Amino acid sequence: MTDDGDDLIDSVDEIDSVDEDVEIDNMTPAMRAALLEVLIHGALPRAELARRLHLSRASLTRITRVLVDGGLLAEGETRLMASTGRPSEMLTLRANARHFLGVKLTGDRLYAVVTDLSASIVASAERPLSSKEVVDVVAEIADVARGFAAEFPRLTSIGIAIAGRVSQGSEGAVVEQSAFLEWSEVPLGALVTEATGLACAVENDVQALTATEHWFGAGAGLDDMALLTVGVGIGCGLVVNGKLVEGAHSRSGQISHTIVDEAGPHCGLGHRGCASSVLVNDAIVGAYRQPGVDYPGVVAAARGGDPIALAVFADAGRALGVLAAGVVNLVDPQKVVVTGDGIAVVELAGDAVRAALEERLDREAAPVDLDVRTWDFSEWARAGGGLAIRAMLT
Repeated sequence: MTDDGDDLIDSVDEIDSVDEDVEIDNMTPAMRAALLEVLIHGALPRAELARRLHLSRASLTRITRVLVDGGLLAEGETRLMASTGRPSEMLTLRANARHFLGVKLTGDRLYAVVTDLSASIVASAERPLSSKEVVDVVAEIADVARGFAAEFPRLTSIGIAIAGRVSQGSEGAVVEQSAFLEWSEVPLGALVTEATGLACAVENDVQALTATEHWFGAGAGLDDMALLTVGVGIGCGLVVNGKLVEGAHSRSGQISHTIVDEAGPHCGLGHRGCASSVLVNDAIVGAYRQPGVDYPGVVAAARGGDPIALAVFADAGRALGVLAAGVVNLVDPQKVVVTGDGIAVVELAGDAVRAALEERLDREAAPVDLDVRTWDFSEWARAGGGLAIRAMLT
C-alpha cells in the first residue's frame, strides 16, 4: 500500500510498548499498514506481507504477533504459494474483532447499521427524525449508539454519511452545508463524540460510499474507479491512483448540472438540458406529467410497458450515458460503478445508457466496465461504517 517503508520501519521499534489488547490510539503505522493489506486483499502469507510493506521478515513477525495476540488477525490455513518451496501459513482478518456504527442522515430519517471490520452489516435500525434541530439529531444518534453498544461491546467508532458539503478541521468534521437538514457550519463530529464517547468521522455521502466501495466492494483492489449515484440527486466519486479525490475545497464530483442535451428542459436553477433536469427522480416525475403519480409510480408504469414512461426513462438513460462518458474520458477508470435509489433507470433504459456512452466516448478510450449495483438505503449507512473503518486505519 505504500512505497515508503521508512515510517513503517521506524514504527516497528515502538511495538514492544504496545499493549496486546490493540486499540485505535495505540496502533503503530506499521500495524495499521499490515492490517490494511489483509483487510483489502484478503488472506496473505507473512513473506508477501513483508514484501508489500518493505519490511524484514523479523520486523513483520513482530508486527503480526501483536495483531494476532490482539485478536485482529488470525493464523489460518497453510497454502503452497509456488510450485516449489515450503507451504506458507496465511494471515486472515478476524472481522468480528471490532464493530463500527454507520449512520446515514436524510432530511427526515436516520438509517443505522453495525458493521464488522470487513464492512459487512451485522445489525441495522431505522427511525424517523423527530426534528432537524442539531441537538435533537445528535441525541438520536447517541440513543442508537447506546442501544447497539449493549449488543456489541467492542463498538469502536462511528461514521456518518450525509448529503452536503463536509470539511475536515483540527477539531473534527464540520458540516458546512446540508440542504435536506437545513444545516450550516455544524461541528457534527465533535458533537457526536461528546454525546457518545466514541470517535466520529463524518463525510459527504457520495464520498463515503465511493471510499467504501473502493476498499470493501466493487472497487476492491483497483487503483482507479468512478462511482455515479442517481436518484434524488446525482453524485460522482472518484478514486485515482489509489486515492479518493477530494478536491481543493471538498467539492469534487459536482456533475449534476453538466449539460447533456442542449435542447432539453430547464432545471430548478434555470440551466437548460443539464443532467439534473432529466435524470433525478423529481425530473422523471415531472416529465411524466400525470397528476398524483410519484417516482415509484412512474417506474411501475414503465415496467408495465407505458410508452410515455418508457420515453421519459429513455431520456434519463441517455443523460446517464453522457455523464458516464464524460467521467471515463476525463479520468480513464478501470471501472464505473452505478448505483443509487434511482438505479431503475438502467433497468428500464439500459440500451439508451450504453448507446449514449458509446457515442460520447473518445474513440481511443478503453472498453468501459459498467458495474450496476442494486440499492437500498442501508448501503448509505454501510458507507458510514466503512468511513469509520477507514478513519481508524488511516
